[in-house]
Amino acid sequence: MTDHPMQPFLDLTPEIAAALGKGVPVVALESTLVTHGLPFPRNLDTARALEAEVRAGGAVPATIAVLGGRFAVGLADEALERLARAGRAAAKASFRDLAPLVAAGADAGTTVAATMAIAEAAGIAVFATGGIGGVHRGAETTFDVSADLGELARSRVGVVCAGAKSILDLPKTLEVLETQGVPVVGYGTREFPAFHSRTSGLRLDHCVPDAAAAARALRAALVFGRGGILFVNPLPEAHEIPAAEIEPRLAEATARARAEGVAGKDVTPWLLAKLEELTAGRSVAANMALLRDNARVGAEIAVALARLRAS
Repeated sequence: MTDHPMQPFLDLTPEIAAALGKGVPVVALESTLVTHGLPFPRNLDTARALEAEVRAGGAVPATIAVLGGRFAVGLADEALERLARAGRAAAKASFRDLAPLVAAGADAGTTVAATMAIAEAAGIAVFATGGIGGVHRGAETTFDVSADLGELARSRVGVVCAGAKSILDLPKTLEVLETQGVPVVGYGTREFPAFHSRTSGLRLDHCVPDAAAAARALRAALVFGRGGILFVNPLPEAHEIPAAEIEPRLAEATARARAEGVAGKDVTPWLLAKLEELTAGRSVAANMALLRDNARVGAEIAVALARLRAS
């Protein structure tokens, strides 16, 4: 683990510290899924399932959160359950929130942006999540653009996701990623996936066929030292909701959010909850499937990266 200004605030479990010290592959996992994404006990069951998926792939899972104003890297099961039971009583932490939360000694689930930053500080090179945040629909008037995009340009971490959440403006999200200099690499695809849907109609300039090729690309990005790399992995076909089917429901959910004045950090969880209602639960099933598949792919890339480093 190299020197990093956030290191004095890190609490690594013995397992994570040992793995990083020995070059054992580690995969970071975020925790807003636990605090703000799902109700108890589904959140706890899902978090445990994702950790199990990473272990099955030969890597060590490191779920990241803020606990008592410290950056917890790897959670013992009792700590994970504590966070799951707290739910929305815990804060939702993007990178901008970390300093105030540390000062307050607070608990928080970490977003993609905060998890990336903490993972880099801990020396973890691979992070698996569901979908990144991005440019919200109507951002030309609201300026609502996720901090995830800027953090992808800063944190030297490979992020595995199913694209950006389908509630977002995907063409604008890709434009901002390009402006920020973030490599967007399809994992077995030439098209940017749309979270609940495997396709979006948006072509990618780069793709890799497997974990070994992804690890080579990630190692190159880490050597360059300017931000990370985004691997986009389409969700399993059996759980896909085609874009033509989900788009009208997205439009309805977005209109309702505006009518009810939902804004800021509340927008994404509100819209995802509304989509669950409008799709009779299919959106949640798709979400669960893509989370597990991304954890699997993240483990494969972390294992391949460890082999590269060892050689």
